[in-house]
Amino acid sequence: MTTFTRPSRRRPAEVLPGVHGTARVDRRIATLLPRLRPGDIAVLDVLDLDKPTAQALADARVAAVVDASALISGRYPNLGPELLADAGIVLVDRIGTDSLALIKDGSTVRVHDGAVHMGERAVAVGRDLDAPTIEREMDAARQGMVAQLQTFTHTSSEFLRREQDLLLHGIGLPELRTRLTGRPVVVVADPRQLAAHRKRLRAFLTEQRPVLVGVDAGADALREAGYKPHVVVVTGGAEPPSTKVLRAAHDVVLVVEPGASRAFTERLERLGASPLRLETTATAQDAALLLADAEEARVIVEVGTQASLEEFLDRGRAGLASTYLTRLRVSPRLVDAAAVPTLYSGKIRPRHLLLALLLCLVAVAAAIASTPVGHEWAVDAQHWLADAFDSLQGRFS
Repeated sequence: MTTFTRPSRRRPAEVLPGVHGTARVDRRIATLLPRLRPGDIAVLDVLDLDKPTAQALADARVAAVVDASALISGRYPNLGPELLADAGIVLVDRIGTDSLALIKDGSTVRVHDGAVHMGERAVAVGRDLDAPTIEREMDAARQGMVAQLQTFTHTSSEFLRREQDLLLHGIGLPELRTRLTGRPVVVVADPRQLAAHRKRLRAFLTEQRPVLVGVDAGADALREAGYKPHVVVVTGGAEPPSTKVLRAAHDVVLVVEPGASRAFTERLERLGASPLRLETTATAQDAALLLADAEEARVIVEVGTQASLEEFLDRGRAGLASTYLTRLRVSPRLVDAAAVPTLYSGKIRPRHLLLALLLCLVAVAAAIASTPVGHEWAVDAQHWLADAFDSLQGRFS
């Protein structure tokens, strides 16, 4: 008997429209980023995605980003969504926390027209955030910067109240084995900015031999550029630098929230490091600047600063207050990496002295030749050279 099989009405997944990938679900960015692989769908819960987080998502080459909250709330013009849109990454936001719980971590999902599908069922529906929408919302958000700055005044006061001993007196900072007193210090927090300024910083790094401080991914960037970071500053909960960098560093400083467990410390110890624990609500980058300032470094060169007001505000409320007050504290010593080539042209090399000496000899010879005595010397020199030339010709003829 011939068995008749009814054709399925379900279309193959590969022909369904939208972006397909494996869902990586986590509310905490620090634990989500290390798990991402190219082509994944990053599912998170972040209000006002900032530029550093967006860059990390773009570097992971995710296919789409799905956010339970608003990628752009309108409080201020955060730069993350625009960066992801320029990278061609599909963006969906405002799916809600209830829908976020329905998306299973590790499952295959499809993102299309603002909806997240598991199989043929849409488990979450949000807003498809395309480039024109981002542009409109960024324009509107710029109008809200006044309110954001007012909020910043309050958060700065709160941060100063919590961290006044650290900011004003350096209380709580660990004692480093690396000597920073009187030495130049270079703090690298942004691998991309290190790559951009590397050639212009080469003379300063080679001749001044500064203390190199790598913050999180900046430590690996220093090693890849051919330099050994002396001090490594790690954010608790973030992906630590490579084991080689941690073991080679003279000091490893772990920055954690006050009262945090020893889990982060034990993780670094398993990697072969002996971390110095720093409990603060300041960012790891700001903690590195405070360490260099407390040790009375001669100058602090920062690679990875926020250049514009929008980039400054993009750090978020806690990071904004930390950045602002830290730079007020260390400003007498702080120099942006972009300014170093202008301020430092390099040491005087032997070839420079030789060239100056030759120019002086030429100038003296020209001055002497313009006098009567110099004229007689020039004539005598011409006769001597002519006689010497005739003698050589007679010897070889």
